Amino acid sequence: MTTRRDFLKKAFLGTTVLSLGNTFTNLNAKSYSHIIGSNDKIKIAAIGVHSRGAALATNFVKQKGCVITYVCDVDKRAAARCAAAVEKVQGSRPIEVTDFRKALDSKDVDAVIVATPDHWHALASLMAMQAGKEVYSEKPASYCPSEGEILIEAVKKYNRVYQIGTQRRSWPNVIEGIRSVQDGIIGNVYFGKAWYTNNRPSIGIGKETKVPDWLDWDLWQGPAPRRPYKDNIVHYNWHWFWHWGTGEALNNGTHMIDLLCWGMGLDFPTKVNAIGGRYYGNDDWETPDTQVINFDYNGKKSLTYEGRSCNSKTVEGNSVGVMFYGDKGSLLITGTNGYSVFDMDNKIIKEQYSQIAIDPRNLMNPAETLDAIHINNFFDAIRKGTKLHADVNIGHLSSLLMQLGNISTRVGHTLDIDPLNGHILHDEEADKYWTREYQPTFEMKL
Repeated sequence: MTTRRDFLKKAFLGTTVLSLGNTFTNLNAKSYSHIIGSNDKIKIAAIGVHSRGAALATNFVKQKGCVITYVCDVDKRAAARCAAAVEKVQGSRPIEVTDFRKALDSKDVDAVIVATPDHWHALASLMAMQAGKEVYSEKPASYCPSEGEILIEAVKKYNRVYQIGTQRRSWPNVIEGIRSVQDGIIGNVYFGKAWYTNNRPSIGIGKETKVPDWLDWDLWQGPAPRRPYKDNIVHYNWHWFWHWGTGEALNNGTHMIDLLCWGMGLDFPTKVNAIGGRYYGNDDWETPDTQVINFDYNGKKSLTYEGRSCNSKTVEGNSVGVMFYGDKGSLLITGTNGYSVFDMDNKIIKEQYSQIAIDPRNLMNPAETLDAIHINNFFDAIRKGTKLHADVNIGHLSSLLMQLGNISTRVGHTLDIDPLNGHILHDEEADKYWTREYQPTFEMKL
């Protein structure tokens, strides 16, 4: 059976072969992609378009060979705003739907953007793959570890392209910095530090109230067992409730821990220890606003993550970043597209940065130009089979590490981890958090 992705690949290759026979022999690979016919455009459904999803949708449609055919959101206002923004770029208005499953049934959708709240990421991605669609998902890959493992199996079973939105994997100077670490510029790297800081305000004490007429609260909750609507959950504050969110560790920590694992060639640790809590204010916020997570790799290497949601004092002069420590120096990667190398006397011996402005604390669109590289890598994987910069295994690892940190925080003790698969060893209390209770009919099933 010929799939839409097979058609796109064949169209790309066929166009390239035909082009080689014409007089425009100086066209490069990028130019070839520009002359694919309009019927070869990748058709996208954007799922969850209130903030980050809206920014992604408008970024996607600015790229060559893409059209947004659907925008999907349980907030009718968000869907309308996003549809209008997309229309300004592509000249046609995408169909607006509250229930994204309607878009999955459409032949006018080749791929989806998943930018829902965290508790929907894995299930929406799975449902899309089961419907034959390719997936670009915001991080984290999953709400809990078991979901990430199911996604890995789903990519294999349904033969889908799945890209996680850890976009720094595609930023040129970050790639160069990581390669420098791997090539030994600072010697043997044995320790990595990651951090994220902000000045987030209190979310107050929510009140149970009538669900707004613009919101499908039942579908918003999706796989999470039903709870009454409160006025301080939608749209952003759900991050700080365990029932739907995964805290700052997975909201922002996944980006940074991913860089450390990438540079140091690490995957599953042998021990995870974490402390933290809600220390700032007196409100409904449940997840840690202050958290330190330590990862041990058989006593030979270690990582640490420091998250401070409510105190923005910088580390190394930056609100977000990672530092690699080796026996010949250190290498810093911040929230920008670049890096600095220090010798053992703390002197800068090399710096490489771009002039593209980036705001790591921008909730909607911190780095549109650079993110476009990541998006086009996703398109190339669909059209040409190009290797993804951040596949499902990468997405699962960065999510899992921070999930283990959250689990250690919640149980209050160190976790012993199987370095072969990342599973928690001999700990019945901690194992309860490996999966979650699902609302009936919304379970994760291959």
